[in-house]
Amino acid sequence: MPLELVNVGFGNTVAVQRVIAVIKAGSSPMKRLVDSAERQNRLVDATNGRRTRSIVVTDSNHVVLSHLQPETLSQKLAGSAIEDEQPAEATD
Repeated sequence: MPLELVNVGFGNTVAVQRVIAVIKAGSSPMKRLVDSAERQNRLVDATNGRRTRSIVVTDSNHVVLSHLQPETLSQKLAGSAIEDEQPAEATD
């Protein structure tokens, strides 16, 4: 199975199969999650200095910050899943 990647902004990508959750940033619990990940060296900042709008949590407990809206990332992930389900077209 080939590795599928989703763009989380500015050319940064995350493996689709590893994503557990896409969460809206800004609440106190999410700030604590980010602080904890930073202390444990599990934080990846893919915002390029922009405001953090969403947080991606992976199965390895890494936390990825993105400037994209959570809805946008969810649509990208859903689009990737839909492509997986469609059978490949036969070529002649």
